[in-house]
Amino acid sequence: MTIKRALPNTPGRMRRVEHGEIVYCVMTADDKSDTVKGQTEQALAQIDEHLAAAGTDKSRILTTTVYISDMARKEEMDEAWLAWVDPDNPPARACLGVTLHGTTQVEFVLSAAR
Repeated sequence: MTIKRALPNTPGRMRRVEHGEIVYCVMTADDKSDTVKGQTEQALAQIDEHLAAAGTDKSRILTTTVYISDMARKEEMDEAWLAWVDPDNPPARACLGVTLHGTTQVEFVLSAAR
C-alpha cells in the first residue's frame, strides 16, 4: 500500500499521513496567543480541512488523543470539542495533561477511516 504524506509545515513532521483506508492527523493551532478554547477551535477547523482533503470527515474519526498543557482548563477544550464533534459518531477519546512546546496549549492526534 502506498503511503501519502501531506505537505509538512515543520521539517521532519507531517500534519497528515494516509495509508490504505486510514488517515492520521496531528494538529495544533496556528495562533498560539489564543485561549485554550480558541486554540482548540482553530485546530479542529484545520482537522476538518485535512480530513476533507483526504476524502473523509469527522464522522469517520476512530480515535483521538488530546494533549492539553493545563488540565484545569480542560472544560474550555471540552466546550469547543462538544460543539464540533459529530454527536452521532463520536470517536474513542483520551485527554492527557502534558508539557507542550512554547505557548501551544492543546494538540490533537487522531486517526480516521476513509
